[in-house]
Amino acid sequence: MKLLLAGLVLILLVETHAQWHRFPIQAAQGGCDMLRAYRDMREANWKNSDKYFHARGNYDAAQRGPGGRWAARVISDGRETYNKIRGRDPMDLAADRKANEWGRSGGDPNRYRPRGLPGRY
Repeated sequence: MKLLLAGLVLILLVETHAQWHRFPIQAAQGGCDMLRAYRDMREANWKNSDKYFHARGNYDAAQRGPGGRWAARVISDGRETYNKIRGRDPMDLAADRKANEWGRSGGDPNRYRPRGLPGRY
């Protein structure tokens, strides 16, 4: 029985190309991408740039792989839940969610880039 179980585990590892070990690293890197986008948003302090930084943070994190996509989703959903509890406008929350999903699905974050935002962002 143990031999059969070990064989199944080995087959699963080979079939998935043993990528499972990268997930935590990708998640940590994706979290850093999200933090960098947040810090850039705070530093830029640019009017109407919120959606751009949401999309960019999710995009950068998702480019890391499955772990990065997971981190972006968890962080974005957590932030959305927190803002909902604080009583933020539901229309604004829906727009944030749309920008998050756009970036996470590989869409170009520049779709939400406001005019005049400095190029370093």
